[in-house]
Amino acid sequence: MHLYRSALLRFADDGSALYDEDGLLATAPDERGVQRVVAAGPWQALAARHAGQPVTHWPGRLIAPGFVDLHIHFPQTDVIGSPADGLLPWLETYTFPHESRFADPAYAAGVARFFLDELARNGVTTALAFATSHPGSVDALMAEARARRLRLIGGKVLQDRHSPDGVRDQTEQSLIDTEALIHRWHGVDRLGYAITPRFAPTSTPAQLAGAGEIAARHPGVWIQSHVAENVDEIRWARELFPASRSYLGVYGDCGLLRERAIYAHCIHLDDADRALMRETGAAAAVSPTSNLFLGSGFFDYAAAERAGMAYGLASDVGGGTSFSPFRTMLAAYYVGREGQTRPGLSLAPEHLWWQHTAGAAQALGLQGVVGNLQPGCEADFVVLNPRATPLLARRTQAAQNLAELLFAMIVLGDDRTVERTVIA
Repeated sequence: MHLYRSALLRFADDGSALYDEDGLLATAPDERGVQRVVAAGPWQALAARHAGQPVTHWPGRLIAPGFVDLHIHFPQTDVIGSPADGLLPWLETYTFPHESRFADPAYAAGVARFFLDELARNGVTTALAFATSHPGSVDALMAEARARRLRLIGGKVLQDRHSPDGVRDQTEQSLIDTEALIHRWHGVDRLGYAITPRFAPTSTPAQLAGAGEIAARHPGVWIQSHVAENVDEIRWARELFPASRSYLGVYGDCGLLRERAIYAHCIHLDDADRALMRETGAAAAVSPTSNLFLGSGFFDYAAAERAGMAYGLASDVGGGTSFSPFRTMLAAYYVGREGQTRPGLSLAPEHLWWQHTAGAAQALGLQGVVGNLQPGCEADFVVLNPRATPLLARRTQAAQNLAELLFAMIVLGDDRTVERTVIA
């Protein structure tokens, strides 16, 4: 058993934050050797139960759940920070040419190592990741994640049209490859597979239908794609799929809306779309740094809440501008406050944090597994230093309550705040 003493953050089932200024986290291995939370709560209440056990003490630090990134492109690590006029020009100028390099397994393996290093440096312990259209890119990512004992979900991109040579795949072979990758990686140690159409316009109806058939055969795998990110993209989807009620409806018509289906962005949905998300159990990966950077629009938090649809936070690197969950949470706050196209609202710091941990895990269907530090959860956590920089230290020292402490870290924190990342 491992005992850790520090300030401790976790979440109740209703999403409310639980905080102990002097807390105890106890973990022990399960039958597979994965560390799980045995106890979490106030030191004074729990210490006697574990008397005589060695304790790792981190005074002045905060133990919090490892961050969960609901949508990230591992091959786009090297196109982050590339200037463009919008989503579609950005894809054509930077993303597609770079992704073609992942046909080389050695190149893919090198990026996978750097990518996972960067996640760990920023405190991200679970991610739902896009690979490229090359099966070897999935193998590279999964092999490296397995070696690090990470809980990671990823998939080969499906894109058999409207894509340049080097990234465009072949319909039948892409589906054969997807099924083979599911058998190779899904459920191996802490890994999961996601069926991954890039977005509806870059897949033929036959490829989307085939993806839906695979999803029906493998109900335990995930599905990931993009929807309603950009008005030009939406117009294109409507032209290509005139029989579907909406862009989101294209996926529903193909059997790709269900629990464990995560759709990035979901900015320009209507109420019928949001109701469809709720009814099917699909969830939105809110990607605020990407949406602000590419000028795509603003996720409507109030409408999502009214509809009861699930959502969580995502970096969307490389369209997004940072691996840091602090940057993502701050951008989400900006998006919530936007008051020109809809009434602005102030997202509570605890809720922002929940969106990137327990809330994102819930969207993935992994509530009680990751993203939290309640008993039974896998013990992925971060040790945060609220005094990592002089300005952050000055501000957090003056915090009067948990909301002020968390918000100061959201606004002023970065990778320097993450003192260590612990994998279960």
